[in-house]
Amino acid sequence: MTVPTYPVETTTPPPSASTAARAQLLHGGSVEQYRRTIADGVDRVARRVATVDRPGTGITPTELAPVVDRVDLDRPLGDAGAALDELENVYLRDAVWFHHPRYLAHLNCPVAIPALLGEAVLTAVNSSLDTWDQSAGATLIERRLIDWTAERIGLGPHADGIFTSGGSQSNLQALLLAREEACVDAVGPAARADLLPRLRVLTSAAGHFSVQKSAKLLGLAPDAVIAVPTDARRRIRPAAVRAEIARCRQAGLVVMAVVGTAGTTDFGSIDPLTELAEICAAAGVWLHVDAAYGCGLLVSPTRRHLLDGIERADSVTVDFHKSFFQPVSSSALVVRDRRALRHVTYHADYLNPARMVEQRIPNQVDKSLQTTRRFDALKLWLTLRVMGPDALGTLFDEVVDRAADAWQLVSEDPRFEVVTRSELSTVVFRYLPTGPGRDLADAANLHAREALAASGLAVVAGTRVDGRHFLKFTLLNPETTVDDVGYVLDLIATHAGRYVHDHVAADLTCPVG
Repeated sequence: MTVPTYPVETTTPPPSASTAARAQLLHGGSVEQYRRTIADGVDRVARRVATVDRPGTGITPTELAPVVDRVDLDRPLGDAGAALDELENVYLRDAVWFHHPRYLAHLNCPVAIPALLGEAVLTAVNSSLDTWDQSAGATLIERRLIDWTAERIGLGPHADGIFTSGGSQSNLQALLLAREEACVDAVGPAARADLLPRLRVLTSAAGHFSVQKSAKLLGLAPDAVIAVPTDARRRIRPAAVRAEIARCRQAGLVVMAVVGTAGTTDFGSIDPLTELAEICAAAGVWLHVDAAYGCGLLVSPTRRHLLDGIERADSVTVDFHKSFFQPVSSSALVVRDRRALRHVTYHADYLNPARMVEQRIPNQVDKSLQTTRRFDALKLWLTLRVMGPDALGTLFDEVVDRAADAWQLVSEDPRFEVVTRSELSTVVFRYLPTGPGRDLADAANLHAREALAASGLAVVAGTRVDGRHFLKFTLLNPETTVDDVGYVLDLIATHAGRYVHDHVAADLTCPVG
């Protein structure tokens, strides 16, 4: 009896959900998809950068939030191209572009292309900078950059440090080290409990708010941070620091740190660091210098002297993502004496057991507040290897020069009042109405900033000076010209002037009684 035969179907079964998901992971079998996907994303951003004609669109949260809220995150698009199409609507179309020459608001810089290359490499390899067995050469690159930064500062052969997420984290860690150094002699819980409420931190009245936030996070007293008055150039007064240290001691308080600033956020002022160093050395007080903004002077061909005295600090904050033209984030804390970093060292058996110290295995987690941490140092490494420090310093000098030109332009314009001239790249000023509209100055400047942002034609910052509302230019883009500044000033004057005119006219036509 013949057994019948049937044709065998050779249709390939559909891939399983697991197989499809694995195809989205970077591995040896997916490199072509990786190349195509990343290239598509880069191409879209490049087209945007090439065609952007203003720093923003002026979109409001009320307008954009519904667009984002409508995205159903439980229903994937299944295709990177479709996701990028969607991203155009929820992000790229309305992004704020720091590379545009009329973005003049905050401490955001255009970024160096070698740093973007570093960003692409570090995210793909995905090293974690906590232990050697997760990073290998990345650990050594970060350590070499810390050594290089310490050399530029002049901290000496015993210096060390760690990359951080930004200036606020660097300042927090610096004050943590200062607190622990102040508590070294307070042996036992009772002694420490007695000392902590008496610890004080002195900082400039123009210093960064992260000092106050750090004090709260460190469990210091609510009044632990003492804002020391500034001079006419918005620099901390050394005589006032000396007097405050003496007053604290007389009151039974302990000054655990003085925070000097090399580049205040509003005024770009640099505290007299040499005098602060002398005062702190004589008093035995930790000196921390917040150079998050002013660290670009470390590579300046012409202005390095503005940081004289920083080499005597116990710790220094540097933000490469402000004045080294690096993408966020790229920051570091550097200390004069590496032994101070022991205060953040904890050994975990699964991660960095104590025996690794004896084996001289370099685990960066021994110095950091973070465990898992990005290889952000790579961006600076590639920037230095491609461009070199002199090129970065020249670019930073250009923005400082441009700010000086902008200050001159504003100071000679009768429509505006300008505050002290910055040593770095900020200009603080305000539109000043004349006649019956003078009392409307605060409201007019607030209105002008909001109207300017809504137009998308330019972005400027705002602040308060001696209780009054002012506007602020922060120049970090070498592509910004004096003509750009003049154009923005005219826009501000138009918006503010129209506001004053309309409100004065309304008051004049309003019936009395």
